[in-house]
Amino acid sequence: MRLLVVGLVGLAMCAGSAAQSCLNGPTPCYTSAGIVNSADYQAGELAPGAIGTIFGTGLAYTTRGLLPSDILAGTIPTVLPGTGVHVLVDNIPAGIFYVSPTQINFQIPNNLRPGAWTVQVVLDANAGPLVSVSGKTAAPGLYQRTQTVVIATRPDGSLYEPGSPAHPGDWVILYATGLGQTTPQLDPLQIPTEAWQISQPSDLQIFLNNMPVDPSNIGYAGVAPGFAGLYQINFKLPAVIPANPEIQVSLAGSTSIAGVVLPATP
Repeated sequence: MRLLVVGLVGLAMCAGSAAQSCLNGPTPCYTSAGIVNSADYQAGELAPGAIGTIFGTGLAYTTRGLLPSDILAGTIPTVLPGTGVHVLVDNIPAGIFYVSPTQINFQIPNNLRPGAWTVQVVLDANAGPLVSVSGKTAAPGLYQRTQTVVIATRPDGSLYEPGSPAHPGDWVILYATGLGQTTPQLDPLQIPTEAWQISQPSDLQIFLNNMPVDPSNIGYAGVAPGFAGLYQINFKLPAVIPANPEIQVSLAGSTSIAGVVLPATP
């Protein structure tokens, strides 16, 4: 799977650079280059409300993921019970989805403004380095099944796959992170229960082989109800499409990575 393969590669790269920057320093070791979005693992830009991933060493004593019992009053916790792991973004506690000695998945606080943000991991009383990341209005990342194939579903939830591709006129649902603020704005750590759209829906563009999809074909772009930090984009394919087109999403001057295709047939 794409996330596992890229996760291992990212971990190996980050572990080397983190070891150098944290030499003789605190236990949690990581660098700005190892702080990425969780969809395509690209470093450099993050957005309010996005799901981020930190790769490094000494990030936790144990491995633990978010459990239903950890969710109280419809919000995600800032520390998973029994782990002692906190992530601070501009000194604001971030929501935590998963921790392990080499990886943390967390949510960027959704009330931050664009700018240079600081990120710090604190393990019990041991504080990691204070590193800087670039905070953007939006930094789209599409979730992928493999290194080159996007996760895309039909309205009934079934996957579009090479053996079961999309066709002209079909509705497609993409899953993303980094699409920024919503209207209304979610409270910090809140799990959305309704379909709230992004605050700039008219600025969102979808490209198939670098050709923009007609905006009238985009039915919804906003949070995926029940999932903090996850967005979905519902759109209708044009009447004429190429086979397996490259698909990208652009918003607020940032564009998802190239080289990812949608399984489709003309």
